Amino acid sequence: MPTEVRSPITGDVIGSVSLASREAAAESIGRAHEAFLDWRQVPAPRRGELVRLLGEELRAHKASLAKLVTLEAGKIVSEGLGEVQEMIDICTFAAGLSRQLCGLTIASERPHHRMMETWHPLGVVGVISAFNFPVAVWSWNAALALVCGNAVVWKPSPKTPSTALATQALFERAAERFGGVPAGLSTVLVGGADLAELLADDPRVALLSATGSTAMGKALAPRVAARLGRSLLELGGNNAAIVCPSADIELTVRAVAFGAIGTAGQRCTTLRRLIVHESIHDSFVARLKKVYGAVAVGDPREESTLVGPLIDGQAFAAMQDALAAARGSEGVVTGGERVMVSGCENGYYARPALVEMPGQTDIVRRETFAPILYVMKYADFEEAIALHNDVPQGLSSSVFTRDMQEAERFLSAAGSDCGIANVNLGTSGAEIGGAFGGEKETGGGRESGSDAWRNYMRRATNTINFGNDLPLAQGVRFDIE
Repeated sequence: MPTEVRSPITGDVIGSVSLASREAAAESIGRAHEAFLDWRQVPAPRRGELVRLLGEELRAHKASLAKLVTLEAGKIVSEGLGEVQEMIDICTFAAGLSRQLCGLTIASERPHHRMMETWHPLGVVGVISAFNFPVAVWSWNAALALVCGNAVVWKPSPKTPSTALATQALFERAAERFGGVPAGLSTVLVGGADLAELLADDPRVALLSATGSTAMGKALAPRVAARLGRSLLELGGNNAAIVCPSADIELTVRAVAFGAIGTAGQRCTTLRRLIVHESIHDSFVARLKKVYGAVAVGDPREESTLVGPLIDGQAFAAMQDALAAARGSEGVVTGGERVMVSGCENGYYARPALVEMPGQTDIVRRETFAPILYVMKYADFEEAIALHNDVPQGLSSSVFTRDMQEAERFLSAAGSDCGIANVNLGTSGAEIGGAFGGEKETGGGRESGSDAWRNYMRRATNTINFGNDLPLAQGVRFDIE
């Protein structure tokens, strides 16, 4: 059954795609499992070659895929290009990683014994992605999953299916150049929540990697757990930054502006809470208000635009509801109104909102996926840390300071409780070399760099006896005639 695809830029229909039925989706999972059984026997460096070729295809078609990201997700041109660059970067990372999927050699207490760890392919990896990063999140998972010997079944957001289908076409070009790729190794399933539930319930899906709202994660994770499957969750982020008296103000204003209003506030790492020392609060907020009032909101295809549209009318309504709640809690709102863009009257554009709050009220503790930045004062650094951590989410965080003690305190075990903690840079814009993810209601998952590859493999501990005796561990004796 076909469904319409609309661009958030104009609100107009730009195409239609076919939705996968549950029956067709189940068959695709079966084909992926069969592909996995073959692919796991291909040497890992050879698997890395397929991902390297995928990176080449992405390089060759970077501009075209980026334009589609802009058209379908509403990102400004540089951010669309940056998203595809992330895909290229993770392919490079994963191709090199394919020669480093190594375990430990462990000292044994028993003579003439050796212990070691080996890592093996896991199975079918289900990937559920969100509209705000319609292709990069898939690549973080798929590049690693493929070099680790797995098959991938991808359910993109129903709001951005065209970018997924285009990416799958590029994968198929790489597979053709590689030769001998088993059918079903990479599959796209376009559909809604029913397909997400199918992936969660199917025991052939060894790992479900889901990116989206906390509500989505809370709905899917118990279904995976019920069959003792594995989940990798990248969920909501209510990210904060602390601005200290010693902060470099010029640097901080730039970092806060990008973190809070980049991608129209629709990143999981978007800066949503700003905690400013009382001695600089008023002057710093005044600087921000000038930026917020002058930033160019409009058609993201225009070079001068810095803030494109919200994904749809529902997102705009949620933004207005949050601002109303903030006003009801004595918040002072600057901006937030709808902006009418010539030729894009059916798109939902909004002036980024700066909201001065008397404290961290319920609406501040709740993530709203829109360009809203709540600003609060603090007097003592310990108070700022407590305020920072007093939200259910725990993805990204920042501190702006030239005081080494404050910086180290923020990064310590008693500091930020987030999976990402930065000093003198914003909450947005993570590099692929580091593991990406967060704690608490963010889900605890880690994708992309560092040792995130281990999520996509299973570990075996091996002990080898190369002697003639059979000594038992812990000095146990078990003598038989």
